[in-house]
Amino acid sequence: MLLAIGSVAIMGAALGGLLGAAAKLLAVEENPLEVELLGMLPGAQCGQCGYVGCGQYAAALAKGEASITACAPGGKPVIEALAKKLGVTADMDDHEEESLQYAVVDESLCIGCMRCLGECSVDAIVGAAKQMHTVIKQECHGCKKCFNICPTEAIKMVTVPVTLSSWHWHKPQSDQAVH
Repeated sequence: MLLAIGSVAIMGAALGGLLGAAAKLLAVEENPLEVELLGMLPGAQCGQCGYVGCGQYAAALAKGEASITACAPGGKPVIEALAKKLGVTADMDDHEEESLQYAVVDESLCIGCMRCLGECSVDAIVGAAKQMHTVIKQECHGCKKCFNICPTEAIKMVTVPVTLSSWHWHKPQSDQAVH
């Protein structure tokens, strides 16, 4: 009995050491700038920037292949943070700041086709085949993928109402230099 326990312990220690050494030798170096840029992005994985997810967008930003104004869910704060980090100027002349939105399903028009379920990257839509669907408002990040694919136009985009929890005081901009 003790011989079996001892041999299993020795094998476990040997294989653990082998795995630890392999992890160090075969580790893939990550671009530290890419990791930092990924941390600045909202992580919505919505694809509105033209990339599959925030990781690919961060990699393209680190290589200088993507525009810093492409992240719609991040808005102006993310654009300014990316510009500061990358040392570029943020040209927001063509960038239009949209108000936050979420999807709502009109129950009388929903036919339960399930197309919207496959499009939602955050699983904010709940429903079954040939049954009415609904959207979990707190989970929806307003990417409009479900809105664009709905064949019956049962999905509408609704602006998030301004409440005490969603209201932000915009920083005043001074036109005159302070002496």
